[in-house]
Amino acid sequence: MSTPNVYADQIEYFCRNISERDKICVSLHPHNDRGCAVAAAELAQMAGADRVEGTLFGNGERNGNVDLVTLALNMYTQGTHPKIDFSDLKSVIDMVEKSTKIPVHQRAPYGGQLVFCAFSGSHQDAIKKGFQARERTGATSESPWQMPYLPLDPQDIGRTYEAIIRVNSQSGKGGVAWIIQRHLELDLPRGLQIAFSKIVQREADQIGRELLPSEITKLFEDAYHLKKNPRFSLLDYDITNDRSVSPAPPEQGKTQNTKNLRRLFSGVIEIDGQEHKIKGVGNGAISSLANALKTLGIDLDVADYKEHAIGEGREVKAATYIECTAANSSLKVWGVGIHEDVVQASLIALLSAASSVWLHPFL
Repeated sequence: MSTPNVYADQIEYFCRNISERDKICVSLHPHNDRGCAVAAAELAQMAGADRVEGTLFGNGERNGNVDLVTLALNMYTQGTHPKIDFSDLKSVIDMVEKSTKIPVHQRAPYGGQLVFCAFSGSHQDAIKKGFQARERTGATSESPWQMPYLPLDPQDIGRTYEAIIRVNSQSGKGGVAWIIQRHLELDLPRGLQIAFSKIVQREADQIGRELLPSEITKLFEDAYHLKKNPRFSLLDYDITNDRSVSPAPPEQGKTQNTKNLRRLFSGVIEIDGQEHKIKGVGNGAISSLANALKTLGIDLDVADYKEHAIGEGREVKAATYIECTAANSSLKVWGVGIHEDVVQASLIALLSAASSVWLHPFL
């Protein structure tokens, strides 16, 4: 009938003033008529109570008794183990629903289907950064759990990470990037996150529902030609120093500075089933291929380049990301390349961007 703090004051007064306190058990029995049963029980326990009487998921008379699932797991998130096993909460939910014929609401604390789901872009971005921080610090399952918007590790109650981030037309770049990172091990640059999230939002708007992780992954593979480039295939190439332009002679007593040497790209590109031999020069592999593509009427300027490793040891691959602008145009596109050789990965990424310009000028 009172606010949780006043209820706790009453319990504290009782515990301090009753005689022979050690001979009794002060047991709480809060009802949820005012929606404060869990808060009242938490504060009253702190005030000296010994026990709490309640029900699973709060099913009880009128608005229900205190929800022992919420109460116990709230204690757990604050570092006090309630000595109740909720490691397989799904089986508990199944038993409650079967016994009471009352479904657990999808937004019920801890037990609801949507408890660990984030649709909001800002929430998704925060969760993504939280997981990245755990990876950087080498956190394990035994490490303290600190995660934005997730009070406990879903795995502690038998849930997986798969449905933490769900994507609809209102979701932002962070959630989309998190899904791609978990399914393809690709850590997308911020610019690519923004570009791809627009593709995802457009798709979600068209079909009128949220997208599954498998659908988002396929969208990415198709948009950036990871499985097969529809227009370009790099059949063969060689990159050598361009000897046609002699670099400045070295100073006396010093060796030749090879960094100033121009690179010559010579290769064979297949376009729509036809082979084309092309050549180009530049400061490096990417710029020399870009120069060679001009002979085919494809004029691209590289605006940004990122790379990182995928995997470890002998199985490691390189992932490269290239942002390009089409000459004489405001059009910007991204290309993605994955290969065991970092140079070839960057060349594949450039051809991925070239195909996007050719096929998808709206990207």
